[in-house]
Amino acid sequence: MSQMRQTRAVVFDLDGLMFNTEDLYQDVGTEMLRRRGKTFDAELLDGMMGRPANAALQLMIDYHGLKCTVSELMAETDSIFATLLEDRLQQMPGLGGLLMALEQAGIPKAIATSSGPAFVRRVLDHFQLAHRFEFFLTCDDVRDSKPHPEIYLLAAERLGISPTDMLVLEDSQNGCRAAVAAGAVVVAVPSGHSLRHQFPDAALIAESLADPRLYKLLRLTPPRGSPP
Repeated sequence: MSQMRQTRAVVFDLDGLMFNTEDLYQDVGTEMLRRRGKTFDAELLDGMMGRPANAALQLMIDYHGLKCTVSELMAETDSIFATLLEDRLQQMPGLGGLLMALEQAGIPKAIATSSGPAFVRRVLDHFQLAHRFEFFLTCDDVRDSKPHPEIYLLAAERLGISPTDMLVLEDSQNGCRAAVAAGAVVVAVPSGHSLRHQFPDAALIAESLADPRLYKLLRLTPPRGSPP
C-alpha cells in the first residue's frame, strides 16, 4: 500500500459502514421472508446490499416470486425495523475516532448513501452526528443508484473538488464499484456478510474504521483518547 496524495475530502457510505444497519436489515429481511415460508440466502443479500430500499425490495419480490407490492414490504420493513432500532443500533468500531481525526486535520466529510433522507436523518440524529458532516446525499438526490457512480460524482461536485482528490469509505462491493467508477480513491471496510465480497480496485481493504493503515493512507494521527 502506497500513500496517496493529500486527501481533500472523505465521503462515507452509511449502512454497514457508519452503523450496523446492514445487520439489522438482514434480520428484518429474514423475518419478512420467514413469514412467507422463504429464506434470505446469500445470493439475494448480495444483490440487495447497497441498493435503495425500493429497488432492493423489488429484487426480493422477484427473487422469490412474492405476491405483494414494494409498498407493502416497505411498511412491513419499517414496522419490524422500529422494534430493533432503539436497542440494537450501534456505531461501527472506529467511527468516532476517525471523525475526530478528520476534524482535527480540517478535512471535510460528507455522506453518500442509497438510503432515504428520513432514515438517514433518523440514524444521524440518534447519535447527534448530522452537524459533523458538510451534507448528505441519499437515493432522492440521484437517478441511478450504486453501483452507478452518479452519487459520488455529485458528492465531488458539491465538495468543489475532483473525484480523484476524494477518499470514499464503503463496505459493499456495489458501493465500491460506484466510487471506483467515479474516479475516487476507495477504501473498503467490509464486515459481516460483506466480508464475502470482492474489492479488486480498492486502495485498501481495512479491518475497521480504526485500522492503522487507513490512518496512514490519510496521513492522519489517531487522536488520543478518541471514542471507539
